[in-house]
Amino acid sequence: MCADQVIRLCVHGKEALDILETYHNGPTGGHHGANLIPKKVFDAGFFWPTIYKDAHELVKNCDSCQRQGKISQRDEMPQNSIQVCEIFNVWGIDFIGPFPSLRGNKYILVAVNYLSKWVKAKALPTNDARVVCKFLKSLFARFGAPRAIISDRGTHFCNDQFAKVMLKYGVTHRLSTAYHPQTSGQVEVSNRGLKRILERTVGENRASWSDKLDDALWAFRTAYKTPIGCTPYKLVYGKACHLPIELEHKAYWALKHANFDLSTAGDHRKVQLNELNELRDHAYENSLIYKEKTKRIHDSKIKNRVFNVGDQVLLFNSRLKMFSGKLKSRWSGPFTIAHVFPYGTVELSQNSGPNFKVNGHRIKHYFGGDVPKLVVPDLQTFPKDK
Repeated sequence: MCADQVIRLCVHGKEALDILETYHNGPTGGHHGANLIPKKVFDAGFFWPTIYKDAHELVKNCDSCQRQGKISQRDEMPQNSIQVCEIFNVWGIDFIGPFPSLRGNKYILVAVNYLSKWVKAKALPTNDARVVCKFLKSLFARFGAPRAIISDRGTHFCNDQFAKVMLKYGVTHRLSTAYHPQTSGQVEVSNRGLKRILERTVGENRASWSDKLDDALWAFRTAYKTPIGCTPYKLVYGKACHLPIELEHKAYWALKHANFDLSTAGDHRKVQLNELNELRDHAYENSLIYKEKTKRIHDSKIKNRVFNVGDQVLLFNSRLKMFSGKLKSRWSGPFTIAHVFPYGTVELSQNSGPNFKVNGHRIKHYFGGDVPKLVVPDLQTFPKDK
C-alpha cells in the first residue's frame, strides 16, 4: 500500500532492472529523465524503495542520453587573469581584417599594453612576418624593449624572422594558451573597441577606414577604462588630454591654468610627473581588484567540474553545424584524459592515433554507458508469510 493509497506490486533485482530499462529506452520509453520514469512505473503498478535513485543512475549512465545536448557558458573553465606590474612591460599583438582595400591597406596590426591599455595600431597591406617585425621595431624605439609579447599562434607571429627580432632585443615571446589558441584576451577587447569606433565613424564610404584610424586611436586612448580607473592617456603622460573645445567654452582648468606664467606652469608639471608613479600604483590596484571581482562573478556561474587523469570524457564537435547534422549527435568519444593543464587545456588520448589538446569547455564526463547495479533487498529478513 503506497502513500497515495494505491496497491502496487513490489519488485526487486532483475525484475526492477528490466522494468526501468523498458520504460527508459524500450519501444515506448523515449529516453525521458529521472523524474518521469518512476511516474510511468507507478502508473503501471510497480514499486520498490530505491526507484528514484536507480532511475537517476540509469539515466546518468545511458550512452544515448549522454551524447545529446550542447555546451553553454556554464560549461566554461575558471578564468585566469594576467596581472602585469610595470607599465610597457607586456604587450599583446594581433591583426584585424581584412577590410576593404584603401591605398593598398587591408589589415590593422594592433598592439596593446597590458597595464595602461595604451593602444598602438597601424594600417598595413599584408599580414606577414616582415611588416610585423618592422612595426615592432618602431614600437620598441618609442616605448622601450618590453619583457614579453603575447600573441596568438598565427604563422605571421610564429616564424624564424619574428624569433630573430625577439632574440635581438631580449624579449620573451609568449603564445596564447591552447585553451583557445586563436585569441589573446586583452588584444581581443581592444580590437572590439577599435572596430566599434570605426564602424560608427566611417559612414557610408567604408573604404575610408584607414583615414579614420588615427582619430579612432585618439578616441580610444582618451576613453575612461574601468579596470585602471582612468584613461590610458593620463596613465602614460600623467595629465588629462585637453581639447580646443575646452578652451573655447572656458572649462575650469582653462580658467585656472591658461594664464600661468612659465615658472608656475613648470612647477605644476613637475608635481604632476612626481605623482605619476603613485597614479600607476593606483591603476595596478584597481586592475587587480577589478580582475578578482570579474573572476569571482564568472566562476560563480559555471559548473563545478573537476577533470582528473584517467577519466573518460566525451568531446563536443562544434564544427558539425557546418554540415547536414540533423538528428546526429555532436559528441564523439569516449576519450581518456592523459594530462590536465593549469589554464583550462586538457590533453586527450585515443585508442588509435596520437594524443591531442582540446579546450576544457568542450568536454564532459562519460559514465561508461553501463547499466547501474540496483540495490537488492535481502529477502531473508522478510517474514515467510510475506
